[in-house]
Amino acid sequence: MHRAMAQNRPCALISEVGREGLIQEAVDLMKQHFEIITHRDFLQNPSLSSKIQVVFLWDNKPKPDSSLISSLPALKVIANGGVGIDHLDVPRLNALGIRVSNTPHVVSNATADMAMGLLLASARMIVEGHLITVDPKTTRFPGTEMGFEVTGSTLGIIGMGHIGFKIAQRGRGFDMKILYHNRNKRSCEDEQAVGAVYCKNMEDLLREADFVVLAVNLTPQTTGLIGHKELSLMKTTATLVNISRGRVVDQDALVEALQKRTIRAAALDVTYPEPLPRDHPLLHLPNIIITPHIGTDTLATTLKMVQTMVDNALAAVQGQQIPNEVKPL
Repeated sequence: MHRAMAQNRPCALISEVGREGLIQEAVDLMKQHFEIITHRDFLQNPSLSSKIQVVFLWDNKPKPDSSLISSLPALKVIANGGVGIDHLDVPRLNALGIRVSNTPHVVSNATADMAMGLLLASARMIVEGHLITVDPKTTRFPGTEMGFEVTGSTLGIIGMGHIGFKIAQRGRGFDMKILYHNRNKRSCEDEQAVGAVYCKNMEDLLREADFVVLAVNLTPQTTGLIGHKELSLMKTTATLVNISRGRVVDQDALVEALQKRTIRAAALDVTYPEPLPRDHPLLHLPNIIITPHIGTDTLATTLKMVQTMVDNALAAVQGQQIPNEVKPL
């Protein structure tokens, strides 16, 4: 009976279980409603292609290129894990009758936590302090470069959507002065809730902020948003924090700014590509922290994301309105 029930479930394609794929707990959630097929099983048994109605995309895997899409004639939806869908050609997919969904809001707290974690680690030189402490050659703690005071400093947030607002809430807890730049001004109630001041011109924010946090979606308008000019406007004591997408920052310009100390430091959870080539100059600078795109990587957030993916996919398969459908811009 269990086998028969499983066969009646719609089929969904995932990359793999474990390692670089989905954790078992996430797959177990999916299996409550879908017959799960891994990409490896699919490649070994192409006859499964006519049964797959859903692709659960996690960390851009399985890669949704033209060859995969064209091999799935029954595909109804690509349920993306995460907010950013810059890796998907939504208009082309929609033209093929394939809908696209993402998982907004559920990632906001974890990503905002990551932004503040990077900010604090960079400001207070936590990574450097750890390396000194665990170094087998350390017999005494040497005098080190002074960290930067976070409490009472000025936080500039570029991109005041759901994640940006959560970052502002956390900054308020450190008595930071909050500046923000966004396509649209937030309501007076929102601004008052976190003590945020709107900067219509991004340049004004860059000149005043001690910490500039990027929380924008990657679009043609935000690609290369922070380059030589923008970095030159920042304080020499300022830190750039990026938890959005790597291509929002011109990395060559960032390397130069860090080398010349045009800005004090950078803390990145995203780069391009990911990971960076092992000889990339960003990996060898003393005034940078880089983490491997782990802004949403907590168990609670992962399971919330997967549940949202499942809800979106079920709606698509059943011909209903998708709660988090992504429409072409």
